[in-house]
Amino acid sequence: MKAGIVVFPGINRERDMAIALERSTGRKPRMVWHHETDLAGLDLVVIPGGFSYGDYLRCGAMAAQSPVMGAIRDHAARGGHILGVCNGFQILTEAGLLPGALLRNASLRFLSMDCWLRVERGDTAFTQRYRPGEVFRSPMAHGDGNYFADDATLDRLEGEGLVAFRYVTPEGAVVPEANRNGSARNIAGIYSPDLRVLGLMPHPEDLVDPLMGGTDGKPLFDGLAALAA
Repeated sequence: MKAGIVVFPGINRERDMAIALERSTGRKPRMVWHHETDLAGLDLVVIPGGFSYGDYLRCGAMAAQSPVMGAIRDHAARGGHILGVCNGFQILTEAGLLPGALLRNASLRFLSMDCWLRVERGDTAFTQRYRPGEVFRSPMAHGDGNYFADDATLDRLEGEGLVAFRYVTPEGAVVPEANRNGSARNIAGIYSPDLRVLGLMPHPEDLVDPLMGGTDGKPLFDGLAALAA
């Protein structure tokens, strides 16, 4: 599997993502500068977390206008896989590759802590190494992680099985107490209709080695390692 990690000014999680991908695939991912427009040969394009363009205007709004985004749209149209984490999720919504928006956390505070995620389906490239309903731990660190969409969009996501992960208790209960940023319906991540684009707010790449405190996030990258052009 050949992966590329997009680097925007202000992105700061590209090294974490590179470590996670290399642990699972055995090969170093390609770093793609935001002015590049050639993604040929890549099976997976990753937009990592951070603060692209200093979150000026809105989180991800300026990055969504970068030259590389045209190539990312073409990659998606060809059926390529795309993973956006935290700021990457914000960029995907701003670029129209995923619906909805990420608003300020309900507490109006930056949240940096562990959360628990429930896997809503296990038949995608991103979740094939998890079981449906499995709960795993993941760090989160964001100020604008409150997922919002209108009721019609939320109903469509639910009805088409496009909710990827939900914030839950360690026991798997979908309750307000588990939803620290206030996201609609406890949604932590969503898919595109073809299940090839995933955006999520927490950081599974930060739990891929026992030295990091656990390996809860590694199955996501182990599943992606099986991708081939």
